[in-house]
Order: sequence, then C-alpha cells, then structure tokens
Amino acid sequence: MTERISIVPRPARVEGRNGWFELKPSSRVLCAGPGAEAVAELLAAYLRPATGYELPVSQGEQRQPGDVVLVAQGEPAPDDAGFVPEAYACDVGEMVTLEAESAAGLARAVQALRQLFPAEVYASEVQRVEWRIPCARIEDSPRFRWRGLHLDVARHFFSVEQVCRFIELLAMHRYNICHLHLTDDQGWRIEIRKYPRLTEIGSTRAGTIIGHHRARPRQIDHQPYGGYFTQDDIRTMVDFASRRHVTLVPEIDMPGHMQAAIAAYPELGNTDQTIEPRCHWGISQHVLNVEPGTVRFMQDVLDEVMTLFPGRFIHVGGDEAPKHQWSESDRAQQRMAELGLKSEDELQSWFITQMDEHVQSRGRRLIGWDEILEGGLAPGAAVMSWRGEKGGIAAAQQGHDVVMAPGHHVYFDHHQAEPTAEEPAGIGGLSTTEHVYAYEPVPAELADGQAHHVLGAQGQLWTEYIPTVRQLDYMTYPRACALAEVLWRQPGEKRYADFLERLGEHRQRLAVLGVRAHPRP
Repeated sequence: MTERISIVPRPARVEGRNGWFELKPSSRVLCAGPGAEAVAELLAAYLRPATGYELPVSQGEQRQPGDVVLVAQGEPAPDDAGFVPEAYACDVGEMVTLEAESAAGLARAVQALRQLFPAEVYASEVQRVEWRIPCARIEDSPRFRWRGLHLDVARHFFSVEQVCRFIELLAMHRYNICHLHLTDDQGWRIEIRKYPRLTEIGSTRAGTIIGHHRARPRQIDHQPYGGYFTQDDIRTMVDFASRRHVTLVPEIDMPGHMQAAIAAYPELGNTDQTIEPRCHWGISQHVLNVEPGTVRFMQDVLDEVMTLFPGRFIHVGGDEAPKHQWSESDRAQQRMAELGLKSEDELQSWFITQMDEHVQSRGRRLIGWDEILEGGLAPGAAVMSWRGEKGGIAAAQQGHDVVMAPGHHVYFDHHQAEPTAEEPAGIGGLSTTEHVYAYEPVPAELADGQAHHVLGAQGQLWTEYIPTVRQLDYMTYPRACALAEVLWRQPGEKRYADFLERLGEHRQRLAVLGVRAHPRP
C-alpha cells in the first residue's frame, strides 16, 4: 500500500494499510498538550477553503471515528541553537491521530497529512471531490535541525503578502528556517525608528541596471525602485511564520554591502564622497568605517532588529567586504594601530566581534557568511559557508556551528537546465534538481566528533535577476523540493528515481497553489 503514499520530503517510515479515512462535514479537530490548539486551528484553516467544512477545534472531547486528533506530548526546552525535537507520528485509521514531542513536530505532521489528501486540498475555493486518504502509519523525524531557504528582498523587493506566500510554501516542504536578506547596496528594506533616513533615503534607488551586470556598456532604466517593511510589517511576517513553526532569521549585512546605509548617513563611510543607493549589481567598494560611533550605530540597528525577530540567530553578513577604503584611509589605519591590529582582515574580525558580543549580551547568537573566519572567528559566532565548504569545515573543526550553503549546489539563482542560453537571466552557473538532490551537507573531511556542528543547510535565492513572484517560483521549484528531502532524509535513504516519481504528483499540488515551477525534470 505504500505506493499510495506520495509525500515530499518522503517520511522516514511509512506503513501502508488497507482502507481509507474520509474527512466529512461532521469531522472535528481535537487537540491536547502544550501548543497543540494553535496547530489544530492552523490545520482547520488549511482544510476549510477547499472542503468548505467548518471543522470545530476543541480540547477534552471524547474521540470518535472521523475526527482528526493532535497531541503534543510536552514542551521541550530548546537546545543551545534554539531548536526543539520535531519527530512526529501520523496514524490514519477510523480517525487520524497526529502525535509529536512538541508543537513544532505537530506542525510538520500537519504538512505531511495535507499531502495525503487529493491535490485539490490546496485550492482556495470549494472543490467537489471526496476527501479520502489512505490508511497508514507514518513515523518521521528530520535529519537536520536547520532546514532553510534564503530570500533576498534587497535587490528586488517583495511585499508582506508575497513573503508570507514564500513562507507558506517553505512550511509545506517541512523547512523550518526562512532567512531574509534585508539590506544591501541597492536598498535598505527594514524600518529602524532611531535612524529614519535608512528607509527615507536608503530604500529607494534611482534606477536598475538593464540586462546582465557583466554587459558593457551598462544601461540603467532610470525608474526609481524602492520599498521597505515597516516594523508592523515585520511583526505580521514573524507571526505568520511562528504559527507555522518557521523561524525568520534576519540579515543586516555589514561591514560591506552597506552603500544604501552610507548614502543615508554619510558619517558611516570612509570618504567625503556623496553617494546614492547602488543601481547595478556586483560588489561596492563602499564599506562602513570602524569608528566607535559607527559600531554603536550598528548595535542600535541590531537592537531594533532583535526586538522584532524572536529567533535565536541574528545574521550580520560579513561577506564581500573590500578592504581598499580601509587601506587608503588614514583614520582606519590609525584605528588599527589603536586596537593593536596587524591587517585589515583583523580589523573586520574586530568589527564582527563587537557585534557578536553585543548580540550575545542580548541572549542571541550571531551567524555570518564564511568571510567572518578571516582574521579570526568571533568566539560565539556560527558560520554560513557559501564559498564552497572549506569555510564550514574550518569552522566546525574549530568547534563552531555551521550551516552549509555552497554556491555550487544550493544557489537557486543559478541556471537549472541546459542549454542555459534558453533559460531566463541568472547570475551564472548551473545547478540542476538532480545536482541538488545529490548534495551531502556533512563533508567527509569532518571527523565524527565534529560532524554534529553541521546544523544543516539552506538554499539561496539572490534576486538580482528575480524581479517577480513568477520568476521566484520558477527558480525555487522543484529544486527546493529536492533540497527539502536532502535535509530530511538520511543519505542512504535517498533514491532519485523514487523522488522523481513522487515529484510528478507533487507538481499537481504546486500547480493548484499557482506555483509555476521549472518544467524539468
């Protein structure tokens, strides 16, 4: 009977049984345990539009055939990285019973349960189908704690509704992390009330480059482009994600990728040059200076960010920070001497350490791209390894937690099929769904005592060439389906042919949701 069970990512253990469960208008959603009621309300809300059933949610009722029962066994304390157990069981017979160690586990069970129903269950209006699902026993738990997708809202901005849709699709695939890249040279996208010019000036660029950034001569469309999230917008997105037990990880990239911030507050820069938010892609030479006032400014920014985002990790970027301005600045060189530093790499490490100490003083943990290793890694920091796996290996060997995000496997702004000339514009490179599915996040170079530092991995969606939701869907799926299974299953349990078979049915679900995925494979 297991051939009737087609779930992405595939659960760890599936036992098919004879018979069917049918959801009816008389069915109820019952719940027990810490946090279970909120997940039960979410399930009822998921089922309501397509079925038309106003399924009541209650606690303490006598169970009967036709009911859906959710039980959270406890409220486990988060581990040192902020994660709780997500194991769950789903038993389908005369009634459906979902049991988990935590409410987060129940949320994962709900997503698996939805995929047992006909694809029409994802519709936004009533569908005239039988809401039957096969009887089965599913026992499941994820391999990795950090299962993420990253969305760059700085190069191209996406609205609150569009980000919530991105989170919804992410949750559907049992991801638990949504990393938002909120600031860059081309735009500052988050309201900071202490420093209003960050959005008044830094959120709007004068135009956007036409075509690929490598093309010459460069042409700009001269159409002002802007947008940002108010703090109320952020709260809306955090609440939306939290109800799905998805954690939002905010990124304020520093000390590089700061041209928009320096345009708003020139005193943050190293020169007297008047600049504007950048209109083309690539790496800007404009980086933050390292004056005490600038350090306090960025700590103030992080304070407001931390009041909005309750998750354990705060991302400070640290990537692609050219050192030319520091090398040419007499004041930067003086600061290096004052601090007893021998190189500009050490100066960046000092800067990141100031942020790390501040973040830790607020009970949080700093994470940054693997460049934060240069000049010495801040003691409490975790590393997101994007330039291959070398940085992640080095960090894990030094006892630091790591999230693998290597461009060669999990950059979803790369092309995904050949011939690439027939694909939409992309940053370059090729990463097919099969290539993503073959990825192993734990490098062989790590010894047994070091492998546990690999928290997981995530897929990156940099949006230089992704201006619309339609293009975002096309670049994300089905590669995000493949990565979800990489992060959920043990490596010896993966079978690409089996994945492709299930993906065929899964595409029907995506289509009902309006997701225009890449047609291959």
